[in-house]
Amino acid sequence: MGFTGQCRCGQVHLQLQIEALAPLYACHCLDCQRWSGSAFALHMLCAAQAIEISGSTTTYIHTAQGHTSTQYACSTCFTRLFNETDAAPGMRVLRAGVLHGADRLTPLAHIWVKRKQPWISLPEGVAQWPESPTPEEFAVAISEQAPIAAL
Repeated sequence: MGFTGQCRCGQVHLQLQIEALAPLYACHCLDCQRWSGSAFALHMLCAAQAIEISGSTTTYIHTAQGHTSTQYACSTCFTRLFNETDAAPGMRVLRAGVLHGADRLTPLAHIWVKRKQPWISLPEGVAQWPESPTPEEFAVAISEQAPIAAL
């Protein structure tokens, strides 16, 4: 099964070769607020080989707190598409807003809530952490959620 998405101008298209979408989470860290120009960013962690792109992208390499992240954006409209980080080798952090049907997705977890805007209220029962959880904590929290089979 495939999921599709694109940048704002339509020059870059994404195809996800996965059976079900990875869990969606909201990151409230200051970097995500600044990158998105909003209160948080919506992400999905996917295997790098599962995301196929067509179109021209531009990269930006950012190093912080001992980790290097390569950001991928459309070369024309600069929509951020995904990033790769040495903190999660072989994975890509997809910007969920570029997916077709993203309006039907709901975050299953919130990270870096110590940085969230004070006017945001998080729903009860949704996993949340003051900073980034360990991979094990995150896996336990999302394992109880049903995967999204189609948009």
